[in-house]
Amino acid sequence: MECTTRTATGSVEETVERLKELITARGLTLFAVIEHDVAAAAVGLKMRPSKVVIFGNPKVGAPIMIAAPLAALDLPLRLLVWQDASGKTKVSHHLVGELKRRHGLTDEQGAALDVLDGLAAAVAG
Repeated sequence: MECTTRTATGSVEETVERLKELITARGLTLFAVIEHDVAAAAVGLKMRPSKVVIFGNPKVGAPIMIAAPLAALDLPLRLLVWQDASGKTKVSHHLVGELKRRHGLTDEQGAALDVLDGLAAAVAG
């Protein structure tokens, strides 16, 4: 599955904090932040900062999964905030159009996934 990536200002940690604030402000649920770099360090490996922010809205996600059960493999939504080899902070996610096509979502159902682009753009701005 293809992804899109934007460059963000600030560190990975700062970008994750801004993202968490935006998720809350938009009335979404923050389910988890998976810290891959911390997990790597726990087993003695060094990894550049890399965190997956998992979020969503059960009011719109559940109907999508009812209509297309395999959408549960892609929901809740997630954004990857990571540091590239040059030290720049990046924000990546699956292409929204591809998610919509993969699960055969109607325009109305698929509109709920547009939040991925909006949040990524907001923290990359």
